[in-house]
Amino acid sequence: MFERFTKDARAVVRGAVDHCAEAGGRTVGAEHLLLALLDREASRASFALAALGLADRKDAVRTALEETRRRAGLSRAETEALAGLGIDVSEIVSRVEEAHGVGAMAGDMPAGVGKAGARRGGRPGFGREAKGVLEQSLRMALARRERHIGDEHLLLAMTVRPGPTAEVLADHGVTHDSLTRVLGGGGEAKAS
Repeated sequence: MFERFTKDARAVVRGAVDHCAEAGGRTVGAEHLLLALLDREASRASFALAALGLADRKDAVRTALEETRRRAGLSRAETEALAGLGIDVSEIVSRVEEAHGVGAMAGDMPAGVGKAGARRGGRPGFGREAKGVLEQSLRMALARRERHIGDEHLLLAMTVRPGPTAEVLADHGVTHDSLTRVLGGGGEAKAS
């Protein structure tokens, strides 16, 4: 599949690995892909994000992703569902961070520690969510009858896969429908 990736899409994947490694993580997640997309300039995804007004709000997106990470990756819907059961996630986060430090619930261990997700040489591996985005990006490109997978397809994939990354994007006005309008038509390839 990577042979279909454009230079920009490959740069996003490399950037996601770098973001994960810099954070001391061992598994690349969808949030790392989004952080790498936010770093891009002069690409189709960066132009789309700018057209949707996100160019000036990248720091707000980064902050929202960090808050989600601190909640162990729970989406707002999951947090609300737990609240309905009498579980206050923010209280749990506060207590865990008080005892173990800020970000303790993120679940990341330094690269190279443990086996799950870690690769030889200490480079982070790709987690289920990131792999799902990569697979969905192929579906997006095929649905749009495009032969390559660009960073715009990665961004489109993030908007249709349920979870915290899509939630953060939607909170900042970036949805599948708004992206499709900015990028131009194309077929529908919803999350599977």
